[in-house]
Amino acid sequence: MSTDAATDIGSGEIDAAVGLDLMGRMLRIRKFEERSQVLAGAGEFPGVVHLYIGQEAVAGGVTAALRDDDYITSTHRGHGHIVAKGGELARCMAELFGRETGYCGGKGGSMHIADMELGIIGANGIVGAGIPIATGAALSAQMRGTDQVSVSFFGDGAANEGTLHESLNLAALWSLPVVFVCENNGYSELTRTEVVTAGDISRRGEAFGVPGVRIDGNDAFAVAATAREAVARARAGDGPTLIEAMTYRIRNHAEGLEKAFPDSQPEDEIESWRERCPIDRHRKVLLAAGVSSDDIAALESEIGTEIDAAVEFARASDVPDPSTAFKDVWKEAVA
Repeated sequence: MSTDAATDIGSGEIDAAVGLDLMGRMLRIRKFEERSQVLAGAGEFPGVVHLYIGQEAVAGGVTAALRDDDYITSTHRGHGHIVAKGGELARCMAELFGRETGYCGGKGGSMHIADMELGIIGANGIVGAGIPIATGAALSAQMRGTDQVSVSFFGDGAANEGTLHESLNLAALWSLPVVFVCENNGYSELTRTEVVTAGDISRRGEAFGVPGVRIDGNDAFAVAATAREAVARARAGDGPTLIEAMTYRIRNHAEGLEKAFPDSQPEDEIESWRERCPIDRHRKVLLAAGVSSDDIAALESEIGTEIDAAVEFARASDVPDPSTAFKDVWKEAVA
């Protein structure tokens, strides 16, 4: 499977519109998460948040290959996927604030945002739980005769869950239109990946005949190129693909749980990955290819304004009425 992408600085081969789209997706994630970090630290969120800072190229590149009606399942570190796929920042922020105007009425919080209209089946706090859900969505698309594709984002820790192997088996057996995307950020909570994971995750599908590829998850163009190929393959009825995107989370496991989850990442390691920031890297490529710095600055300003408005919207929204506690918990039987 080819992962070539025209990303050489100065090559002039990149598509400026595609490059700016990827930059916009990554900047929306970064600015949303940076503001969330501040708000969580100030105690404005009821609960903890798991930030996506440092991994923006994965969500940005993969979602750029999807349509609005394609499906994704997400993780406890899921704001990045939702924001990248076009989620409304105001409703995302309101959900983190626990307000009734949030995507889940303020009841889901940081780890459980969903929007069925955008194909966001849901983030999930249970490790590996989204993998079979995405596989089921792919089966649904196949049975309904649509050409929709389903993508499951999961971490390196989830690669050791049985749900991945079970889903790979069925997806391969039935040639389901699903793409499995492992975001390998080097840590399963506080444990280094190599301590608990044997071999290359990208090769986990070989026994099932599922093609796998390991890519630089901090190169937005490479991620987008790989995702386009995998999505096209799935949409054509040729079955699943497993992508392992090598990246890094700059922040600790969770904001607000510093005592329970003390920082386990060496400072020099964090700094070395800061120097490989996917957004800074992408900016250099765009500028070298002739994209105007004014265009990038305007994009940043627009997103900053959108973030400010989202926070104001969330703060001005009401908390859920206690009488709605059992609403949406179950669905009444249809006669």
